[in-house]
Amino acid sequence: MESRRRLPGSAHDAAWFQAVGFSVSNTIFPHSHDSTSMKYIGTPHYQHGAEERMGVLVANLGTPSAPETGAVRRYLAEFLSDPRIIELPRWLWRLILHGIVLRVRPSRSAKAYREVWSAESGSPLLSISRQQAEALGTELASRFGDHVTVALGMRYGEPSIDSAIRALEEANVRRMIVLPMYPQYSGTTTASVFDAVTSRLQRTRWIPETRFINQYCDHAAYIRALADSVRESWEVNGRGELLVTSYHGIPRRYLLSGDPYHCLCHKTSRLLAEELGISSDRIRVVFQSRVGREEWLRPYCDDTMKSLPAEGITSIDVLCPAFSADCLETIEEISGENREYFEENGGQRFQYIPCLNDRHDHINFLADLIQRHAQGWPEAEPARDLQRIEDERKASAMRAEALKQAVPANA
Repeated sequence: MESRRRLPGSAHDAAWFQAVGFSVSNTIFPHSHDSTSMKYIGTPHYQHGAEERMGVLVANLGTPSAPETGAVRRYLAEFLSDPRIIELPRWLWRLILHGIVLRVRPSRSAKAYREVWSAESGSPLLSISRQQAEALGTELASRFGDHVTVALGMRYGEPSIDSAIRALEEANVRRMIVLPMYPQYSGTTTASVFDAVTSRLQRTRWIPETRFINQYCDHAAYIRALADSVRESWEVNGRGELLVTSYHGIPRRYLLSGDPYHCLCHKTSRLLAEELGISSDRIRVVFQSRVGREEWLRPYCDDTMKSLPAEGITSIDVLCPAFSADCLETIEEISGENREYFEENGGQRFQYIPCLNDRHDHINFLADLIQRHAQGWPEAEPARDLQRIEDERKASAMRAEALKQAVPANA
């Protein structure tokens, strides 16, 4: 005797719903191709037998769409609303953000962006990031053939991480490597990319196999590329008395809460000094971009620039190893604002050394990094049997077609 109350979920349940007058397909289990009515993002046009590919999602911070107050306000609203950036109670930070910050800061930031904006290519960060993604795609194609797709996604602004994942899905990517372009891990940067990627994947019906690169600042090839950029600058522009390595700062309490970024910055500079063959007193670590009244990682870059001439150091080279691409913080803040602090206080020579950008050694290292993380995947197999793969694809397509003919209701 059936006396238990059933909950929806089985074939018997579906039959019961139909018996009492419900349309299972339209009411209980909607079968609609309208994406607005579906909770998960699907791949309704998937073709059996289509070649599966490996994808690389290259991610960086982001940039406003234009150097105008409105565009900068929208960008800052998204950026500063990220709880990874500002760790305060949400209700309190929303009051501060919308009541003070977004009323004051956008116009000042827009002015700074206009100083670095190009009429031809726009934002330097976006322009260089596109060059990096294109160069990386070319290098990976030389290693893997046309079985790899590279997409660029910015954590804030456009092109978004969501749009990058969508582009990879459209390329039939079933294996994805996420490459945040932050050499040193931090919860404020790398982890925020992880949040954005996993948030999108949580809304995805068929999740690709995913690998995530946390940091790469201690890889020998990366350190060599940094060192070579310094040596090349020394050969062309001469050598200063001190090499200053400036990293983007974060609040000190993040360090005290366990963020390893501070330690990774010092590790980067130590390894760079060893590769260059210079003593520890010829290189210095500073932290830039501090905002607000809270204590951030020390020593501060601006204070250091003002005090170096008083120490008798009037000729310096400045490198920003936390940035993989030149941007507002390197061009305007370091090469502009901090240069002025140094010279106004008696400094005579300030030589900014550009980021690695799309240098060949940088791109080659990133390709090596991707190849290492792709181990075990078909694209990375050195003896890949292309004919066998092609035969399996054709067989899969034939089996799918046969199933459609046998059970047309599922087609």
